[in-house]
Amino acid sequence: MTATQLERYGSVSLLTLARGKVNAVDEATVDDLRERVADLARDPGTRALVLTGQGSFFSFGFDVPALYDYSPADFTRFLTKFTGLYRALYDLPKPLVAAVNGHAVAGGFMLATSADHRVMATGKAKISLNEVTFGAGLFAGSVEMLRTIVGDRRAETIALAGAMYAAEDARAMGLVDEVAPPEAVVPRALEIAAGMADGDEAAYAAIKRLLRAPVLERIDRAEQASIARFVEIWYSPATRAHLRNILIRE
Repeated sequence: MTATQLERYGSVSLLTLARGKVNAVDEATVDDLRERVADLARDPGTRALVLTGQGSFFSFGFDVPALYDYSPADFTRFLTKFTGLYRALYDLPKPLVAAVNGHAVAGGFMLATSADHRVMATGKAKISLNEVTFGAGLFAGSVEMLRTIVGDRRAETIALAGAMYAAEDARAMGLVDEVAPPEAVVPRALEIAAGMADGDEAAYAAIKRLLRAPVLERIDRAEQASIARFVEIWYSPATRAHLRNILIRE
């Protein structure tokens, strides 16, 4: 069963993460998303892409129960795929808008920050890079994308505190570009994407690549080492205890 849904609105494709109540990400979901993104990157009928989640969650991040019993080697494989996914989204040669319809936490936060533009729902939704709160590390790519969006000092504040930000606070921090009522988030994201798709496709792709090439080079140099460190921390006794608490809450 697919973990994503795809709809077309003229030249804009809407890709919805649709996996359970919180749209948690397991390995099959990453595989599904990577295949969808690769297809859409090649699709001449798709001039822009909107990424969102079903229900009241964008994504709550990794599916800890599904990943908890992975061996270090299997978990490294998963993380290599996941970081490859957000890299493919960040390097997409077409406009990408994230419709942050609900909570976007940890891995969900990373997927949202890969976009060119973010619209976030007001109300209960929170966005957070909160790995530090449950004893997990970060990836080079997640840090580089965050720094590009908000600058070095705010990136430190966001990553080291692991705080949860509501929409207005997230906009003030620079994490999202605009906010909208929950029912208006996807329509507004589609409107923005359609406007971005009106420009010259080749020019947009070329300029986006020029802007992001230095970031991608830094990611590529440091990503595998950061994955190795993430795995080391993930299997430490302290972090395993935090993860068991997540299993119990599930």
